[in-house]
Amino acid sequence: MRWLLVLLGAAILAAVAAVIVVLPNDEPPKKASQQVKATPTRTEPTPKVSEITDDCGTFETKEKAPYAVTGYWITPKSNRCTWRHQLEDIHNLGGDTVIRIGYGLQFRTTDDEGRVQTKDGQLDPLYKDCVEDGLSCRDAAERDLQKVNPKNRVSRTYAYRTDESFGPGLFRCPQMERKITVGKRVYFRMLTPMDGGSDDSTCDFTKPKPYDMILVAGSDTDSLTQLLDLGEQFGVQVFPALPLAPRDPKTPTRANEKHMDTLRTLTRRILQDYGARFADRASLGGVYQPFEVQMADTLADNPTLTVYAEQHQIVEQELPGKPILISPYLDARKRVPFGQTPKQVAAAFVALAKTGVGIIAPQDSRGTGKVGLFWPDQRETEVDERLRPVVGETTYGTAYHGSTRDYYREMSVARDQMLQAGYDVQLWANVEAFEPSGDQPCAPQGTRGKTDKERLDQAVTMAGRYVQKIVSYMWSDFMTCGSPSLETEIIKDWQRPIAVDAIRRSRDIQDGIEVRGYHLKDGTITVQYGDELKELVVSAVGWLDEDPLEDLPEGMQTAWVPFDWTQVPPDEWVKIGVKLPSGKATTEPLHVRIVA
Repeated sequence: MRWLLVLLGAAILAAVAAVIVVLPNDEPPKKASQQVKATPTRTEPTPKVSEITDDCGTFETKEKAPYAVTGYWITPKSNRCTWRHQLEDIHNLGGDTVIRIGYGLQFRTTDDEGRVQTKDGQLDPLYKDCVEDGLSCRDAAERDLQKVNPKNRVSRTYAYRTDESFGPGLFRCPQMERKITVGKRVYFRMLTPMDGGSDDSTCDFTKPKPYDMILVAGSDTDSLTQLLDLGEQFGVQVFPALPLAPRDPKTPTRANEKHMDTLRTLTRRILQDYGARFADRASLGGVYQPFEVQMADTLADNPTLTVYAEQHQIVEQELPGKPILISPYLDARKRVPFGQTPKQVAAAFVALAKTGVGIIAPQDSRGTGKVGLFWPDQRETEVDERLRPVVGETTYGTAYHGSTRDYYREMSVARDQMLQAGYDVQLWANVEAFEPSGDQPCAPQGTRGKTDKERLDQAVTMAGRYVQKIVSYMWSDFMTCGSPSLETEIIKDWQRPIAVDAIRRSRDIQDGIEVRGYHLKDGTITVQYGDELKELVVSAVGWLDEDPLEDLPEGMQTAWVPFDWTQVPPDEWVKIGVKLPSGKATTEPLHVRIVA
């Protein structure tokens, strides 16, 4: 039905006389046909009760200050009460999704005693206690292999750390693979033939072969189980991280092809275990692949895309219906050789979608200063001073190929093309909740500093109608640092309207404006051009639809008011905002113009 409404609306718009209103250089992307399945299906968890009490305290499960951002990255924490506090706080702001930061699979050398070494050749303290029968875990594995055939050997050793624990689904050959408990530390030993990642299910070790050993340093309690339980209590979906691919030593931004077979084995084992334990959990939203790539028109040649494609196939087999989420980054800077135009980024979106990933959540890259937030009529405006450490004292037009909005618009067009081609893919916006630098850095490493809600509102505005969901990197520590914290700012100001889109839309024979955004109820649409200012009360002269259309983020509303566009001079830029009876108004007006 919603597709029919969209198509009907498009027909009405097409009937409007040649003069129309568009967003900066915008034309609404064409919708996919009704026969194309638009997005991966999933069951949303709902809070089990309105209040939870346990040894971590008493916690409400009701939303208190729902904001446009509904998902956040979180970092591993050892204290389960910290998890509880984080999910409660995220849910208070309307969050329904958390995404885990992950760890990487690493090829490691061993010393003469078979003990795992760091990249610098030192004894790795995380693995030094892995001992069996007085032997290092590596030597014990080789001993067990050689009991079956004296010519068997451990050829390569890989290390992987996590705060998760695993069940028996992790092991293919229990007679040779095992869980090793040493004090409070738990290790998981896996062995796989070094012959192209076959991971032989026959478990025949009688033929002499070189083997890869994957040694996982895990936990005696499973953080993922805890997170999924909390997700069901608070109505939040969890995206655990897949193993990060080993990096190419010459080009660290690319996956190392030499170790992909072992990565494939580890991925399959972990997902087999997930499938056995969590396949029916509504709070398992999907899985996250944390290896970041830049969105560039040359991306199709990047071996990291092979990682995405292979892991997608494994997820389809072991966790059907659960999508892979990736979050590549943008770089729009003109004065670097690798800066990309919106069209080039759209080509990268196509290449990523062809790997089969279900959710592409490009970083808006404003937090790193690689892309700016500006309208076309602001190209000659000086950049935000917080961007100067990255692009210097210059104008937006000199610094960047385009605004964040330009990139998400082009990617939405590419997404529609991929839907038509049969690829089920969502486009999310990952708005970065930090600044390139700050007086008080928020993260334990680096100089990135606190941003404010006004700038975050601006980022939401620029994502526009082009995305299906808005998420943010990240909760800890960027949402919680500083005084007041960004979290506190949102709690105090969550009811402020945010307009993301305005188009000319007729209703019957009456000309008018359709505005989409958040918290528009009881609002007044303001229209400013030249010396003119019009104020149009939605409840008095127009209508409000509080139910978002399909493919629009949760919480988005649509308002319509009558307005005669012929009174606006051609090519005049018009600023459209929304204000509420409380006095709260959009901090970032929409810039639109009439195109003859």
